[in-house]
Amino acid sequence: MIHLLGHILFTLLLGYYLILNLQWYNYRLGRIILHHHAPWMHLLFFLLPLFAYFALREYVWIEDVVLLGALYLWQRKLDKKLVFTARVKRFFLILFLAVLFFDVLCLAKFSCKVFSTILPLAAALLISATIERFLFAIYKKEAKRKLEKIDPIIVAVTASYGKTSIKNFIHQLTRESFKAYKTPRSVNTIAGILKDINEALPSDTELYIAEAGARERGDIAQIAHFLEPHYAVVGKVGEQHIEYFKSLENIILTKLEILQSSRLKKAFIWDGIEIKDRKEFVKFGSNIKNIKESLEGIEFDLELPDGTYHFKAPILGGFNALNITAAILVARELGIDMETIQKRVARLQSVEHRLSKIEAGGKLIIDDSFNGNLEGMKASYRLVAQYPGRKVIVTPGILESTQEANEELARVIDEVFDLVIITGKSNKDILQKVITKPVILLEDKSKLQELLAQKTKSGDLILFSNDAPGYL
Repeated sequence: MIHLLGHILFTLLLGYYLILNLQWYNYRLGRIILHHHAPWMHLLFFLLPLFAYFALREYVWIEDVVLLGALYLWQRKLDKKLVFTARVKRFFLILFLAVLFFDVLCLAKFSCKVFSTILPLAAALLISATIERFLFAIYKKEAKRKLEKIDPIIVAVTASYGKTSIKNFIHQLTRESFKAYKTPRSVNTIAGILKDINEALPSDTELYIAEAGARERGDIAQIAHFLEPHYAVVGKVGEQHIEYFKSLENIILTKLEILQSSRLKKAFIWDGIEIKDRKEFVKFGSNIKNIKESLEGIEFDLELPDGTYHFKAPILGGFNALNITAAILVARELGIDMETIQKRVARLQSVEHRLSKIEAGGKLIIDDSFNGNLEGMKASYRLVAQYPGRKVIVTPGILESTQEANEELARVIDEVFDLVIITGKSNKDILQKVITKPVILLEDKSKLQELLAQKTKSGDLILFSNDAPGYL
């Protein structure tokens, strides 16, 4: 009995590691196996303990203590810990019942070969996935029913870069004219959208603005078929998440899935995408002229069929002219006059963690930790280069991108910054190889504040460029 209890605890500990990784990677087992950013974790926290258990079953309690201690020390350093959602709690209950069932079979002498750890884990994954699919279907019907009852105008936004900014800018330009609601934070999966509709969408919503993201073909199509948006925005597209899509063509085709709506009235599409013209398509990008940027904001001219309009916004980063333009076009299509739009653009607020400016302790801090693409990061560096004082950057480089992109980024970092703090392990070798300025490697992000207190002083500019969860 003591051995069986030890085996149950051991399996639950492996289950903890498994469900944490599933939560990190949006419950896609294939991504954990094929696209994990730190595969050494699988060896240390899953495969080695499993082999040790099969080799030394009689010492299972010693193995439990070692594995429990290792997981505890490891998770203490994580900034993205396991969130005990209802789904996670269901998984642990199913796993506990599964390991108990197989252990009882062994005790009953049906087959001691069944007494293993793999079978309960596999059974828990299968049963849990089946239950979640069933619950997903229920949540989807409830969300569809609620959406049809409210019947708002729906705007869906997608892009490789800037979709959260576009969504927020549309909301800010329209919320005084409509009872507008947007999906929160970076919620952009079908599951997240369903949950938000069921739990948070106000019953008096007139305008619903949703963000659509993807990790594989079909993800955005699923969102488009569910929402059936009246208006769609396809912002700038590039090689973000190239490791999942394998080619830029696949990324573009996935983003264009947002157009698969039977109710589509108008689509605003970045003109860097080659697509056949249709009467409901409006291209934008090359009609943005005379962009000026500073650490106070941006201004630009927008050429439209009825004339050229000037805009000024307290938003950092010249690249944001494109995101603001998308929001302007949507607002105008919804009937808001241009003079009103210009006034609202002048009052736009930056999106949190996207070139947000903070002054603290005599230091100028630019938080751009949610900007994770090559072009956007380089643009923020050009902006920072205007600062006359010492410049410090904190970055992991570009995640889920190519070595060439990180090498190009490193060359720009080397030109602009006086001190470079590299966080995470994913790109440290690539960045270090190129950067000649002083570099500090920081693998434990919990020590970042202490490090900045030691290495920076009043008058410094500190740029937080992109961010990497602790497991990267």
